[in-house]
Amino acid sequence: MRPPALIAATMVLTTVAAAGAAAPAWAEPAEPPKKPVAVGYGGAVSTVDGTATAVGLDVLRRGGNAVDAAVAAAATLGVTEPFSAGIGGGGFFVYYDTRTGRVQTIDGREAAPASTTETIFVDPATGQPYPFDEARISGLSVGVPGTLLTWRDALDRWGTRSLAQMLRPAARVAEAGFTVDETFAGQIAENQAAFGQFSSTSELYLPRGRPPAVGATFRNPDLASTYRLIAGRGTDVFYRGEVGRDVVATVQRPPVAEQPAASWPYPIRPAGMTSADLAGYRTRFPAPTRSDYRGFEVYGMATPSSGGTAVGEALNILERFDLRSMTATQAMHHYLEASALAFADRNRYVGDHTPRQVLRELLSDGYAAERACRIDSAAALPKPVAPGVPDGAYGGCPAATVADTRDDRTGTTNLTVADRWGNVVEYTLTIEATGGNGMVVPDRGFLLNNELTDFNFTPTQGTAPDPNLPGPGKRPRSSMSPTIVLTDGRPFLAVGTPGGATIITTVLQTLVNRIDLGMALPEALAAPRASQRNGAATQAEPAFVAAYADGLPPGHVLTPTTELGAATGIEFLRDGRMVAVAEPERRGGGAAAVLGRWPRH
Repeated sequence: MRPPALIAATMVLTTVAAAGAAAPAWAEPAEPPKKPVAVGYGGAVSTVDGTATAVGLDVLRRGGNAVDAAVAAAATLGVTEPFSAGIGGGGFFVYYDTRTGRVQTIDGREAAPASTTETIFVDPATGQPYPFDEARISGLSVGVPGTLLTWRDALDRWGTRSLAQMLRPAARVAEAGFTVDETFAGQIAENQAAFGQFSSTSELYLPRGRPPAVGATFRNPDLASTYRLIAGRGTDVFYRGEVGRDVVATVQRPPVAEQPAASWPYPIRPAGMTSADLAGYRTRFPAPTRSDYRGFEVYGMATPSSGGTAVGEALNILERFDLRSMTATQAMHHYLEASALAFADRNRYVGDHTPRQVLRELLSDGYAAERACRIDSAAALPKPVAPGVPDGAYGGCPAATVADTRDDRTGTTNLTVADRWGNVVEYTLTIEATGGNGMVVPDRGFLLNNELTDFNFTPTQGTAPDPNLPGPGKRPRSSMSPTIVLTDGRPFLAVGTPGGATIITTVLQTLVNRIDLGMALPEALAAPRASQRNGAATQAEPAFVAAYADGLPPGHVLTPTTELGAATGIEFLRDGRMVAVAEPERRGGGAAAVLGRWPRH
């Protein structure tokens, strides 16, 4: 996202020596230029931020594997992208292990505290759901964070470095500082009223009552100290110790400023998270979703993410059509229709506790054929379309009535890493809305998530059960869609993105662009996007509107939006090279890098 200010002189990384070697060495990683495409051998990293990419690349350079580099880069994003991710949030980690040829996952999604009820977001005085901002900027919205345990468990299972070592570069970045760019300053400005309610957040992000100036050096010494404390004492200091106690205190007694820096129309509500909620949190290791698409094996994230299921179902629907023989406009029509159908089913059926049999049926070829028969090449379906019935008895084109088009928000980031041995990580992490719930944990330097607002506040499915209502210990439905695609059991590409509910459509469209429309990955990722999520209108970037609006069949309504997503990806070429890709422009552009012509083993 931005070049570092003082990092060149201060950033360090512990190098783990081979067994029996001397003590670790210290070195300064060279930051690669912030460019959206890099091609080469030996390993690759793509993130939204140049500093995070530099840290990840240095881990690879010094012999770490993809998991090591992903954790180090993610910890750095917690410093430089604090309004999108950090140890106050959660995420989904997808890993391809070249030794076993298997794709495995970690569910580090935030969990609802034990005190959570189905009506937590309903005002008892009125019986109506709270406005989103009232629910968000409060203790009510905070789920038990899973990011730190995701890092620890990924390293314990598949890494070669310790969590302590992978936190140190990020701690150096937090201490030394980095240069504020327009994106960083703009995200604070967008949250100024909310941030101004809290003394701890105002102190860090609103010095003298306003955002730091573009070009200033931003430092976060409290976060550097927190990272070092965790490095020295382990994750228990967060989940069973003093950092966790500070998290609980922030949720139970929000640090409201005596004289808030801005007016706010809602009360700041406390909530009932306890130390027992933190101590009881565990990551999960579900089997990935799988969809076979035109000879490729597409692996994604299982529930509570809806991404793997929705992307897989839409691909299964699209496989019934020969997109390669169509014009680009015709192919986009089918993409939008398949997305609407998949979202109808996602909204109706997918949540943390969806039965496995239902999920299997949603990804079955028989169900896809039944859903595909509803697509008309000459006209768009009236929206919202009805969900199907994934009961194993398929035929015809049955219809129903209800759809939920509520979106989760966009405070998320993504990274993609591959190493010289062929291991691959696709990792999406988040604190939900940009800026999370607005509360920095006092003296700890990180924002808390507002992930529980990803639950539906009230039932959305009419007389049918709603799979995404709040509940004790439950994890809210997510759209995060970290995806790894294999061909003949070997990596072909990996891709993921932030963007709330538009994550699903961005990943899906990128796959269609690459596999069906024959675009190279850089072109597929940079191409103009549209997002149809079973709503009356389709969000579309201006370039998409210009390219396709006049040619799409009747029934499509395009609503312009500035940008959709901020993807990263890596493609693996037959000659052993890797193509690392980030955004050329969206969210200020990303940073892709490769090690170079590393000798192949």
